[in-house]
Amino acid sequence: MGIERLPARVPPVAAAPAGSADADAAAGRALRVQMLATEHWSLLATRSLSWNEAFARAGMFLSLLSGAVVALALVAQATSFGEGFVLFALLTLPVVLFVGVTTYVRLLEINNEDAVWVRGMNRLRGAYREIDPGIEPYFVTGVTEDAVGIFKTYGATEEELQKADWFHGFVTTPATIGFVNSMVAAVVAAIVVMQLSMAMVSAAAVGVVAFFVTAAALGYYGFRTQTMARLSFEAPRSVQAASRQDDSEA
Repeated sequence: MGIERLPARVPPVAAAPAGSADADAAAGRALRVQMLATEHWSLLATRSLSWNEAFARAGMFLSLLSGAVVALALVAQATSFGEGFVLFALLTLPVVLFVGVTTYVRLLEINNEDAVWVRGMNRLRGAYREIDPGIEPYFVTGVTEDAVGIFKTYGATEEELQKADWFHGFVTTPATIGFVNSMVAAVVAAIVVMQLSMAMVSAAAVGVVAFFVTAAALGYYGFRTQTMARLSFEAPRSVQAASRQDDSEA
């Protein structure tokens, strides 16, 4: 019966006596890491559910829009763009626009929620670093709750954060849905004007104006709602700083 031996260069680890201070401290650290890891996985799962909802809502709206366009094409072919087509369009497109606006609003809410989950995960990484300072070089995401740490988790560098990159706002999912909503609003406005004045030029002009007005309104609303996430980045108060201040006040 063979006897297993430790490698010559690896000294055996002496276990701390049960009930000693070192054993209690090690058990406390292990329990703390376990609780932090559980909360981390909870935030990851919640963030995953949020983004799944975002993709589902956007896909549902685009599918509804595609179905409405196909239905309008069939009705136009059957009625030769007559009064039946106009009536069907005025009954269908406002519903599509309503679903699009609610989808846009929900996507903005999900962005705000996602900033909260990311900030929470950064706070937990800060706790990991506090427990084991040597682990920080292995983190590729942020460990602080300020703007630099939050956007590092999103993949942005500090140099990119300092740049006023307005173009990025136009390539996000809410912006894409907002532009589609503006197009639907422009079509509805043009159809209404054609029914009132029967002038193609006037309808086209009103449609262009409706597009830009709707896009501006949605953009302003999006800018206002995203201040929730931006305010959380300004002058963050970390858990460690708050605890130190409370201890000093005590």
